Parts: sequence; structure tokens; C-alpha cells
Amino acid sequence: MLFNSIHFLYFLPIVLLAYWLLKDQLRWILLLAASYYFYMSWEPIYGLLLMGSTLVDYWCGLQLASSKKDNIRKRWVTLSSITNLGVFFTYKYLAFFGNAALDAVSAVSDQQFDIIEAMILPIGISFYTFQSMSYTIDVYRKEVEMERHLGKFALFVSFFPQLVAGPVERFKNLMPQIHRDKSIDIETWIPAFRLILWGFFKKVVIADRLALFVDPIFADVSEFGAISHALAGVFFVVQVYCDFSGYSDIAIGTAKLFGFDLMLNWRRPLLSKSLVEFWQRNHISLTTWFREYLYISLGGSRCSKNRWLLNIFLVFIISSVWHGSNWTFMVWGLMHGVVYIMEITLFKNVKIPWLGWFYLFGFHTISLMAFRANSVSDLMLMYESICSFNIDIAQFKTDLLTINSFGLVLLVNVLLIAFLFTKELIEEHGIGSLNVKTSSVYRPTLYIALFVGIFVFGEFSENEFFYFQF
Repeated sequence: MLFNSIHFLYFLPIVLLAYWLLKDQLRWILLLAASYYFYMSWEPIYGLLLMGSTLVDYWCGLQLASSKKDNIRKRWVTLSSITNLGVFFTYKYLAFFGNAALDAVSAVSDQQFDIIEAMILPIGISFYTFQSMSYTIDVYRKEVEMERHLGKFALFVSFFPQLVAGPVERFKNLMPQIHRDKSIDIETWIPAFRLILWGFFKKVVIADRLALFVDPIFADVSEFGAISHALAGVFFVVQVYCDFSGYSDIAIGTAKLFGFDLMLNWRRPLLSKSLVEFWQRNHISLTTWFREYLYISLGGSRCSKNRWLLNIFLVFIISSVWHGSNWTFMVWGLMHGVVYIMEITLFKNVKIPWLGWFYLFGFHTISLMAFRANSVSDLMLMYESICSFNIDIAQFKTDLLTINSFGLVLLVNVLLIAFLFTKELIEEHGIGSLNVKTSSVYRPTLYIALFVGIFVFGEFSENEFFYFQF
């Protein structure tokens, strides 16, 4: 089920009303049933994968809590990791690596092989397997107590607002809230609805409108010129941010309506002035997951300098593999790993506020084009085109006609990006909260404009959120 669907618009009020009418001890049952319905409305059979991951990690948690010997405990946490990562690998990478192996064999022989077709990727599998697996790792490290209530543990894994695209929650944050009695607090609903409204605006107005320009160019890069390639890169940076952070805003706001506080996932990353700062603000729940469960497991910084830098580089490479089964993701990970290491070793004391922003936004645009390109050859073609500095206005006009994007449409996209950055700068510097008078005018005006803007400029095609493919 998509947040931006008619289905969700009647699903949420029904579940919310029933939730607050029920006795507190029965609410977890409703939420669990609603979460499985939410997930299985897309493809019912994949509910078995969600259930399987839940049961395996619940059982491993029980065994970890009852086992005293370290070697036995290692076996159980290993079983949890292998099961989750095995399912994850099978659906996401089996066809990719299988075809790579067949290509290698074909290169040294005359025999040609049929391409292995990739399986349909279960929606959200990258997120809920990581969330469930983090629980067994925490129990193994003795950072949390194991959960004996199977139903409530199942709700921790499947809680529908953040199930398919995060935030990737931690057991120590979400599980106590599942156990805690709740009473309705209407005052918390106002900021929740603001967050949901802003999330919908970012998705259906900004992200989906930018996609109308971005998608045709990346679909056939050879047909477009340098200006279009550069604009597609810039627009995609904003598109993917609004798409994914919009999902997180809706998820966090929706959870608040049920009395849950999910972790912050985005903190205006496009205002960063370095790559290090960017990764402190961007996709925080996943970034901290890799730090807590991969980087620290590799040794973190508690080792020699060379090994420390290698650990950082490996995290970026593994993160790129997590994002997708395409060599372009590896290019993206390599670029970020190299530049991040350069920053912390060569330029750690360099502070250039405005130039830093231009540098970060420029690098982020160039690297994220690898994130979006369909192939390495397409990516190289775009890089070559942009680096040629061929400012061909006639070609650009032809490009606009090709994608049915006339000057007015392009202008609307530019204005939407300007609006996004203006709002984020206001929030970054606290301009709207300088005094009560300013806030009382700014907030109502802003959210009325957002509400109207959704209906005037919104794209209501029920486009999937970009990160559903991960």
C-alpha cells in the first residue's frame, strides 16, 4: 500500500479510530493486523517472508538469552544474520551475480548463456531485515533484554508507518513504546498533521513533478544534450531527497497519531557544507545502523590509522551494494568513500561555509547521477556530455519539446526547488520561531499554502516512492 494512494486515505482513519476506541491491552493486536494488511495488500505471498524473518529472530533472541557460552551465542547471532542476509541476497543479488558469472564464462569461451531473470523484489525487504537483525545483535551484545512476547515483537518488525522505507528503528527505542500504555493527546496531532502535510507536498508536488523531467532523460541519455544532463542531475538530487524524506515525514507523523515517536531520519542534508556533515544529516537511521552494526564490528577507529580508513571505505562499499544490484551503485560508493576519506585526512580543518555548500552540492549531484543511471555506459555518456561544456541552446529547446517540458513547466520546477530551500533555510536558522507574532503568521500561511499547493500542482498518479526499490 502506498501512502499516496486512495487506499491509504481510508485505511488510516479506520485504523486510527479503531485503535483509540479499543482498550490499551488490545491495541497491539489491531496494529499488528493492520501492519500485515498494509504490507500484504501489495503482494500477499511476501507476508510469509516478513513472518519468517520475525520468527527466526524471535527464536534466536530466546536462545541468545538462555545461552551462557560465547561460542553458542555466536552461533545464534550468526544464524540470524545469515538467514536475513541470505533472503536479502537471494531476492536482490542472485540474478545480478549469476549473470556476472555467466558473462565471465562467456568471455573465455564460445558458449552463450541465457540471462537469469531477477525475481520481483519484496517491497521493504532491505529495511525490515536490517531492523529485525539489529535486535539479535543487540541481544548478543547484551545491550537489550530479549523480548518474550512474540506478538509484540512481530509488531516491532512490521509496524506499518516505517515498515517499507524506514526509518530503520532500534529495538531499544520502539519496543518500550509498544509495551507502554497510551492515552490520546490531541495536542500532538497538530505537529503530526503538519509533518504529514509537508511530507505529501514534498512527494506529490516536488518529487513527482521533478520526475517528469528527470525520468525521460535518464531513460535515454543519448538523445539529450549537456544542459539537459546537468539539469537532470540537479533535479534528481532534489527529487530523491523530497521523495524519501517525504516518506519519512509521513511515517513519523502517522506514528505520532498512534502515540509513537520514531527516530529523526533527515536533518536538511542539502544544506550541508561537507560530505562528513552530509552523512550526519542524511538518512540518519540507516547511516547510524551501518555505524553501529558494521563499522564498529569491523573495528571502528579502535585500530591502526590505515585499518580505520579501510573500515570507513568498506562501509561505503557495502552500503552501495545494499542500495542496488547494479555496477553504478558501486561507482557511487567508491566516489563517496574516496572523498569522505580525503575530507577527514586532508581537509579536516578547512572551513569554507558558502564554497563548502557549492562543493558538496556539486559533488552530491555528480555522484548521485551514478545512483540513478541505468548503466555505467549511460553514466559515462552523461559525464562526458557535461564535461564538454557544450552549451547548445538549440539542443536544449529540442530536449524540452522531446519530454513535453516547455518553459513554464521548467519554471515551476525551479520555483518549487527555491521554495524547498527557502523553507529549509528558515527552519535551519530558526527564523519562524524568533517571536510569537512571526510564528503565528508564518506557520498558518505556510501550511495553508502547502494544502492548496498539493491540489493545484500535485501529481496524483500513485507513483511509488523511490526507495521502495531498495
